[in-house]
Amino acid sequence: MLSAHLNKRLTEVGAGTPMGDLLRRYWHPVAGVEQLRQARTKRVRLLGEDLVLFRGGEHTYGLIAERCEHRGCSLFYGIPGPDGLRCSYHGWLYSPEGACLEQPAESDHSRFRDRVRINAYPVRELGGLLFAYLGPAPAPVLPPFDVYTWPGAIRQAGYTVLPVNWLQPMENSLDPVHFEWLHGHYGNYVYEQQGKPPTSQIVRKHLRIGFDQFEWGIIKRRVVEGTTEDDEAWRVGHPIVFPNILRVGRNGTHGFQVRVPVDDENTLIWWYSCFRPSGVDIPPQDSVPIFEVPYQDENGELILDTVEGQDMMAWLTQGRVADRTTEHLGASDRGVVMYRQLLVSEMAKVAEGKDPIGVIREPPPSGIVELPQEEELYYRGAEGIREDIERGPGMRYSPILDQIVDLYLRQAAAHA
Repeated sequence: MLSAHLNKRLTEVGAGTPMGDLLRRYWHPVAGVEQLRQARTKRVRLLGEDLVLFRGGEHTYGLIAERCEHRGCSLFYGIPGPDGLRCSYHGWLYSPEGACLEQPAESDHSRFRDRVRINAYPVRELGGLLFAYLGPAPAPVLPPFDVYTWPGAIRQAGYTVLPVNWLQPMENSLDPVHFEWLHGHYGNYVYEQQGKPPTSQIVRKHLRIGFDQFEWGIIKRRVVEGTTEDDEAWRVGHPIVFPNILRVGRNGTHGFQVRVPVDDENTLIWWYSCFRPSGVDIPPQDSVPIFEVPYQDENGELILDTVEGQDMMAWLTQGRVADRTTEHLGASDRGVVMYRQLLVSEMAKVAEGKDPIGVIREPPPSGIVELPQEEELYYRGAEGIREDIERGPGMRYSPILDQIVDLYLRQAAAHA
């Protein structure tokens, strides 16, 4: 169990808190490019700050405080343009860098505008998402992770804003054995209660789990019944990219689950998927679809017959901020303990003025950061492809599900 003091340090994300200072050293995805094509302004709450994201022109974005520095009108209703965002109340114009460029009601000779600045943060576009950095200058490089940047792939992103602290979904990622129970035994129980056939996924007992730190975070490994340490699930494993990304995938399907702290009690969760089935032609993709993944049905009940729904149930029922002073951790929880220790050590680095793990100042020479990922995990061949995709995270709600299924069925036919 944790002390109340340490639980608070790990869960509070506001400016000036140890965890808030650590998380501000990283880029966070706050919206999809497609969302800013539909509406040119979007409210963003990130790390406890209320902001407005806006599109000034094609591939030109800004992120500034929501309240105008004049009289506090919401800039969500502002007018975006090539020079910045103009307040709808009195026309004050703010640049993406936070400078006040115009105050139409003031004298042309007044320099009052030079004394006005609004909080502003850099925005970068990558893989169809928009990333924000709220930390001190100079901003580090936005890491070009493979899932965001590989050529010849189809991508999509689902999202949910969940009323839980960000640490609950992240600690879930350091807990391999929950897969066996939550998504195996419990998942089949849910299907049975709904009158549906059980998943054809074989539920196999975990025989060994392991965790190793590497340059981007922690590698998670496992051996389950019917496998050995020679199999990819142990030999390669898959990573938790510090501080808030889980990388998952198999057989040409790769994904990130990104847990973006909105504030102490809410988290923006992304299920970002990249599909690269082998042996088939991948059609060009003009834009990355963005869609919402609900956690409740039309009756307000939790959705439990999807992988992500089962995860969200576990996180939600711990409370908005889990009370870790009453927990009882066992040997199978050593990944959770390792992750908490890493958070504490990286907070200490930031307090000393150092860059934490995974912060880079120069782009990689290849232009892509390749991450380790086992491909064979629980692969069952062509007979399970449609079920895997439809029951996988967010796929039920995917706007391009039929296209994805078709690509994988063509891959299976090519390899038959």
